[in-house]
Amino acid sequence: QVQLVESGGGLVQAGDSLRLSCELSGRTFSSYSMGWFRQAPGKEREFVAAISWGGSSTYYADSVKGRFTISRNNAKNTVYLQMNSLKPEDTAVYYCAAKGLTGTSPLTQKSAYGYWGQGTQVTVSS
Repeated sequence: QVQLVESGGGLVQAGDSLRLSCELSGRTFSSYSMGWFRQAPGKEREFVAAISWGGSSTYYADSVKGRFTISRNNAKNTVYLQMNSLKPEDTAVYYCAAKGLTGTSPLTQKSAYGYWGQGTQVTVSS
């Protein structure tokens, strides 16, 4: 059974940086494409970034492009989300998700992912 554990959230000021981590256990990490999503109060969970199982392809929401970077370390079973130039509108619970090798849904869609972490809160004050 795949388990995902996020860490690294917190309270920061606008313009600051944070790095989120998500460790996968229970299966071979390199077999999974990984994504980050976020959900603000009263809003739908939305796509933030994704990275293919081999790390050669990355995808970003327009709202974070140029500020956030997704990466993975297959030796550590961990995916990262480096968040720079944070804005108050980035405030949300951030979730990581894992997608196995089967299925054709794009990595930008929630439905592509079969496993989700519990989330980590990111709060950006103005």
